[in-house]
Amino acid sequence: MSKSILGIIGGSGVYDLPLEKAEWKTVESPWGLPSDQLRCGEIDGLSVVFLPRHGRGHVHSPTSINYRANIDAMKRMGVTDIVSLSAVGSLKEELPPGMFVLVDQFIDRTFAREKSFFGTGCVGHVPFSHPISPVLQDTVAAALAAEGLNFTRGGTYVVMEGPQFSTLAESWLYRSWSASVIGMTNMPEAKLAREAEICYCTVAMVTDYDSWHEDHGTVDVAKVVEVLKANSGHAKKLVLRLAKDFPREHPSCPIGSDRALEHALMTAKDYRDPILMKKLEAIAARVL
Repeated sequence: MSKSILGIIGGSGVYDLPLEKAEWKTVESPWGLPSDQLRCGEIDGLSVVFLPRHGRGHVHSPTSINYRANIDAMKRMGVTDIVSLSAVGSLKEELPPGMFVLVDQFIDRTFAREKSFFGTGCVGHVPFSHPISPVLQDTVAAALAAEGLNFTRGGTYVVMEGPQFSTLAESWLYRSWSASVIGMTNMPEAKLAREAEICYCTVAMVTDYDSWHEDHGTVDVAKVVEVLKANSGHAKKLVLRLAKDFPREHPSCPIGSDRALEHALMTAKDYRDPILMKKLEAIAARVL
């Protein structure tokens, strides 16, 4: 087993974390600029790397986020596990604003983003039927329970392109699919984490009822911001507890999240593009 390094990606409302021995570090990536510098430090002796997904000040829209650079930067810092804190809308009555949802599936409806580190010159296909790493989710669930935070486990997250919120028709369509929540950022983030062999878990923090709820109407940004502030405080409590109880040695993932590239590369070695291979030096070093 390797040393655990916990990565936290903070969504809307979560732009910093109270870390010990902390400093903002610039991490260069061949995939471009990450959303921001990475804040590196410790919590109770555990190495923690934090990245504000939208940047400090919330400067990046869901579409303009450089997801590949973000995950590559996390990999270069040695991160073994990523917990994604993400603001979402609820598609179910029983998931009210303020609830945390540990989703286990995604429906990817994005269309304007780079979704893979691989492509022409080095083709790679990773297994993704189970996008959430179960041992990591177990640990997050235990931390939520220990802090007495209101959460539920299981559900499907619809990832839309945005930045506009759903139409009423779209909201009802997603409800007809029995999806639980809707947001704009966990794809391709989760796919790229799998390609980078980093265990991944989403903590979806409900801020509103999307567009479908008769008593709540359309998404009210002012009300969303109010819930974001409360969720941000709860998210920081969660991270502090999670880090305190986190295994210091990274356990093997039962679904192979940390070994996803084992048989994924399809392009024969003699035919691989050297320029792309150079860009993949952090992501795929274990198998190259």
